[in-house]
Amino acid sequence: MTLNIPFLQKALLNPEIYPDHPRTIKFIETHISLLFLTGNHVYKLKKPVDFGFLDFTSLEKRKYFCEQEVKLNRRLSPDIYLGVVRITKEGNKIFLDGRGELVEYAVKMKQIPEEFLMDKLLEKKQVTSRMIEAVSEKLVKFYFTAETNDLIKSFAKPERVKQDTDENFEQTEKYIDVTIPREVYEEVKNRTNEYFRTRENIFQERIATDRIRDCHGDLRLEHIFWGEELSIFDCIEFNERFRYTDIAADIGFLAMDLDYHGRQDLSGHLIRAFIGESGDHELMEVLDFYKCYRAYVRGKVESFRLDDFHIPEEEKKEALKRAQKYFNLAHRYALRF
Repeated sequence: MTLNIPFLQKALLNPEIYPDHPRTIKFIETHISLLFLTGNHVYKLKKPVDFGFLDFTSLEKRKYFCEQEVKLNRRLSPDIYLGVVRITKEGNKIFLDGRGELVEYAVKMKQIPEEFLMDKLLEKKQVTSRMIEAVSEKLVKFYFTAETNDLIKSFAKPERVKQDTDENFEQTEKYIDVTIPREVYEEVKNRTNEYFRTRENIFQERIATDRIRDCHGDLRLEHIFWGEELSIFDCIEFNERFRYTDIAADIGFLAMDLDYHGRQDLSGHLIRAFIGESGDHELMEVLDFYKCYRAYVRGKVESFRLDDFHIPEEEKKEALKRAQKYFNLAHRYALRF
């Protein structure tokens, strides 16, 4: 059956269907997900969308990627991801793990207090250099044990990485002079392509020294929880080629996010701590390239929000500003390589 988002949204905003019978349900929508927060738990549904780089258009695919999300995220946040829940329908009523007709799947997570997410802590100027070192330490251990093999390594070959950057430029053409000025688009594109032409040896060296791993893929401040146990959640489950990557592309994402929020001091501290602990001094040779790539991806994602009819106009105005800021940041990095 076709996923009826308004019907499901209304049903899942009813506290009575949840085991813990919360007083209220908070609803959050992203470009690919619907999230229902009960106070104790989060139920996360995938939208039936196809952006090319992800495809959630069938129920089978959504089930598979819900299961992948739980499995992969348990690597860095085992206490948060609780499992996959069936959403069923009996008559006109929706149930969680009921006996009726299966209509959808949701990832069930432990709800964590948002004030301890690192983006919120940063806003309050509560992120310290020691916290950054703790994040670095966790990531060094994660990358050291993260899976690598010939298939995973193949995703960091320059011709493979270029497929991702080519896709970015192709998918953002329609936003030229909307979220990205033409001259910025052209310069980032030209400098990126020149990097591939002249620096192939660096990509090969990174592959040869086992720097390519099954990473997180979306390593941003809002995905780091500073709780009793430091947790890093919401990795990319929907596309292996965004997760099978150079660790420089992964940690570079977090460094870029700190730059985006005006904390170049913490960004620099993160990279110094990471290199000091991992011994990966060669990371600096590719860092600006991957930071540019990550900033551009964020600009693209924010641009996509302008075309999502579920998103209110006021939120689209904010997405426009964020996209412009990300593209400007990508441009600044591009000027350095």
